[in-house]
Parts: sequence; C-alpha cells; structure tokens
Amino acid sequence: MPELFTWEFAADPYPAYAWLREHSPVHRTTLPSGVEAWLVTRYADARQALADQRLSKNPDHHDEPSHAKGKTGIPGERKADLMTHLLNIDPPDHTRLRRLVSKAFTPRRVAEFAPRVQELTDRFIDDFAARGEADLIHEFAFPLPIYAICDLLGVPREDQDDFRDWAAMMIRHGGGKRGGVARGVKKIRDYLADLIHRKREALGDDLISDLVRASDHGEHLTENEVAAMCFVLLFAGFETTINLIGNGTYSLLMDEEQRTALQDAVDSEDLQLLDSGIEEMLRFDGPVEVATWRFATQPLEIGGQDIAVGDPVLVVLAAANRDPSRFAEPDVLDLARKENPHLGFGHGIHYCLGAPLARLEGRTALATLLRRLPDLKLAEEPAELRWRGGLIMRGLRSLPVTFTPQAVLGRAGREAH
Repeated sequence: MPELFTWEFAADPYPAYAWLREHSPVHRTTLPSGVEAWLVTRYADARQALADQRLSKNPDHHDEPSHAKGKTGIPGERKADLMTHLLNIDPPDHTRLRRLVSKAFTPRRVAEFAPRVQELTDRFIDDFAARGEADLIHEFAFPLPIYAICDLLGVPREDQDDFRDWAAMMIRHGGGKRGGVARGVKKIRDYLADLIHRKREALGDDLISDLVRASDHGEHLTENEVAAMCFVLLFAGFETTINLIGNGTYSLLMDEEQRTALQDAVDSEDLQLLDSGIEEMLRFDGPVEVATWRFATQPLEIGGQDIAVGDPVLVVLAAANRDPSRFAEPDVLDLARKENPHLGFGHGIHYCLGAPLARLEGRTALATLLRRLPDLKLAEEPAELRWRGGLIMRGLRSLPVTFTPQAVLGRAGREAH
C-alpha cells in the first residue's frame, strides 16, 4: 500500500488514490493528527456519503480520544466561539442559516459583482505586469478572493489590508503547526464582533448587514451565528479560490495543447470552452481534496465497510473525481469534456454555497491572465514546486512564472482597447 500524507503524497496524491479505489475503496487510516477516520474514494460511494443524512456535520457526534481533542474541524474555531456555521451543523439549523445567507449568492447578486471581480483581477495583474515575472499565488490568486470576500461581507476598504494579513496567517502553516491558523482565526473573530456592532449603527448593502437585518426581524440569529457565518464564508471561500486559480493555471502550463485551445477561445471571446474548462479544472485537480468532516450518527455501511457510531468519515473528492468507472480517461485534462458531474463543490444539502462566486472568480482570473499575459511560462521545474500539505485543501505554496513585460495601461486604457 502507498504511504499517505507525506510531502511526496501532497505533490501528487493521485497514484495513491488510484490504489485505494482498486484495493481499499473505503479505507480506515490514522491521520497525521492522530484521529482515526474512514477515507471514501470511489465516485458512487462518495456521492452516497455526501448526501447521507446519517452522517452528521456536527463534531459533537465524535467521541474524541484524548490525544485527538480539537483536531477535527478548523483550528481555533472552537476556542474563538465560531462553531455554529454551515460546515458544523445539520438541519433544521443548517436549513435556516443557509436560507439566510444564500441570498448573497443568487445569480443576480453574483452577476452584479462581476465588474468588481474584473477590476480586482486587473489591479493585481497591473502590480506585476511590467516586471515580466511574478508569483501567481502570492501576488494574484491569494489577494483576489480575499478582497472580493471583504467586499461581499461589507468589510470597509480601509480595513481590508488587515483582513488580508489575518487570512494569510490561516494558510501559512505546515508540518502540523496550527498556532498561526488559530491566531488568524482569533484576529478575524475579534474584528467581526466589532464590525457587526458597527453595522447595527449603519446598515449597508452587504452580507453582514443582511444578516443583522434578519436577526432584527425575528430570525433569532445570534451574534455568534453571524460571526461564524461570516468566518466560514471567508475560510471556505478564499483558500478554495486560491487553489482553483493556482491549480488551474498550473494544469494549463503543463498541457500546451489544452492551454492553446483555451487561449484561442478567450481571444475569440468564445466563453463556452472557458465555462467547461473551469468545470474540468475542478474535476482534474480541484482545490478541495477532501470534503469537510462527517460523523456517523448510527451504524451504516459504505462500500461494503461497516461504519460505527461516532466514526469520522472523510469523502476524498480528488479520488472520486478521477474514478474511471465514472469518467472516461480521468487522468487526462480535457477542457471540452461534455459530461462532467464532478464533486468538486460537493453534493447534497452541503453543496458549496459560494460555487457561483468561485466560478466567476476562476473564469475572470484565468481569462484575464491568458488575454493579458499570453506567453506565460513556468519559471521553475515542476518537481521544484512545493504543495501545501494538509487534509482538506490542496494547492501550491507558490507558482513562479515569467512572461514578456507588459505596459500597464490602467483602467481607462484597458477599456479603450
């Protein structure tokens, strides 16, 4: 059996997942944290598990051994009193909170947000376009979703740089060091408590104001629930989009034929291949490797394995999305793939609420990169790149690129062209 959760595994987990699908599709393992959990790797089993209401999102259903206390979920969220969010609750509370926050992600609201996403995309490319080189993770894929989510939540522009710094603390960790994450969580929690109070005095057209209004109109939304909802939108929304842009760009740089096809489509303003291409990137090397934690509330069977009450179950989206029983040539990047029911955004009642915004940001970022920096090239050998080792997310630590330096026209100049 291949070794799991090593640095080599983080760089390319797909051979190990192929082995598990064939030999041990529902596999019990000990995670680096010491928690024992089941890994679900086949597509059919994964889809079933994601929608199975006997698998709860509430970590209280897990009787944690002493050596694994607090090692499920997001580091620092329990201490910061941020547990009551969509990734940790079940119906009916999940239904109530999701209904309230889903108004921010309607097709109309997301479409209205498109010009701001384009403005941010161009702004960050402007910052490095004249240099002829950049780290696309730190200078592009990271700041874009952070500032977009800040706008969505209603974080004032003058506070957004601080918010960016705290968010960086949440992802700049490795080798099991979780302290930076917890510090970032606490900073964000303290800030959100203050911002919620300020919003009560001056409501605006933003998500925090909408949640405060709902609370004031009988929805029984506590301040902790408002803060936890905002926090999870940040946590679930920014690192996933970083990895969607980073992993997607890397996949294109590694496949000249597919990259050229998408470049031609973007140049001709044919958005069909861009749309199907984003879905293929979510399948082929998606930002979320493993779905967030689930816990059995009663004995059940998945893929022929008996799961006991309280057992953690982790659905491996990356493995399911390359299952040859569901996808033809699953290890091939095919931007024009016609049938693509990938699980990159999950399935069932916990399907990713922010999927429309993530798609918008991914499409805008990749199309603008290809249009403005057409000769983009990887600046290091692929083997030299380092991936963030983790359990839920999978993405590059950095993505150094080179390109022909571009004159920065500014917004007026771009619109004139």
